[in-house]
Amino acid sequence: MPYEAPPQLADMSLADIARALEERRLPPIEKWNPTETLDSKMRIAADGTWFHEGSPISRAAMVRAFSTLLVREEDGSHALLTPQCRQTIKVEDAAFVAVDVQRKGDALAFRLNTDDLVLAGPDNPLQARGDAEVPAIYLKVRHGTEARVNRSTWLQLVDLAEDLDGVPRVSSQGATFPLVPQ
Repeated sequence: MPYEAPPQLADMSLADIARALEERRLPPIEKWNPTETLDSKMRIAADGTWFHEGSPISRAAMVRAFSTLLVREEDGSHALLTPQCRQTIKVEDAAFVAVDVQRKGDALAFRLNTDDLVLAGPDNPLQARGDAEVPAIYLKVRHGTEARVNRSTWLQLVDLAEDLDGVPRVSSQGATFPLVPQ
């Protein structure tokens, strides 16, 4: 069955996004505890491009499938999990890239480079790193993984921000996040 990309984020209501998140079937990797560990020979570049043995993975459907198996370990390393095997994967910066954001009611909805949708909030916080001159914004995705907010999406966030005590901040689902490191 061919993959059908979700509609543009701007065209979706908060109810549409919530429904899409509910309908997304992810593998139950939190229940898996594989004993074998291998090197996947894969790497995720800082720009979100996935590579296998040095060559880019050009099939978006494969990247989407692999991304559902991705976890970030407590030591900061990443792995792809199956019930039988943990395969290490090198991640240069963040596993995902946030490529769009829209305010939907009291929530900030993000689209990732894998077409995943994520609602920022207490369960998926935004974190500012770097410094005030060159901030880097990260969004928690799932299983410890993060998405780095790309430049155009960061500019969208700045447009949505309120200046509180001289610090630009955005709020989503009752949580407030600074857009510069504190």
